[in-house]
Amino acid sequence: MDSITLANNVVELIFNKKGYDVRILDLRDIVSFADYFIICSADSDTQVKAIADEIDKSLKDKGMKCWHKEGYRALSWVLLDYVDVVVHIFKKEIREFYNLERLWGDAPVIEAEDPLLAKMNKAKEKKPVRKTKTIHK
Repeated sequence: MDSITLANNVVELIFNKKGYDVRILDLRDIVSFADYFIICSADSDTQVKAIADEIDKSLKDKGMKCWHKEGYRALSWVLLDYVDVVVHIFKKEIREFYNLERLWGDAPVIEAEDPLLAKMNKAKEKKPVRKTKTIHK
């Protein structure tokens, strides 16, 4: 599986577990140790673990080995290293503190959109606005 396909699979798995504020940092022209960083937020340590477990299990089932895992004890920032793609799952406040997007500011950023939210937003746009009559007495 090439790195962009792997990154897209990871993003889908994140959204399956309600991760949000997903960004892909394209590191291909900046460093040689990874092609992409995927960064996402979660609201609790339980959700951080659920996202990490979903990614790990699903990719393992597809034959992808996670070479390194970190952060499973504290569950405020879990890192999953798939060599070409490194996944960072943060609790929101920890992500704001470390601000990897600023640290890797030279990297082009791709903001991933939750397909379910995109579908809902599209449906809202298509709905005609219903005008109501005002009745004056």
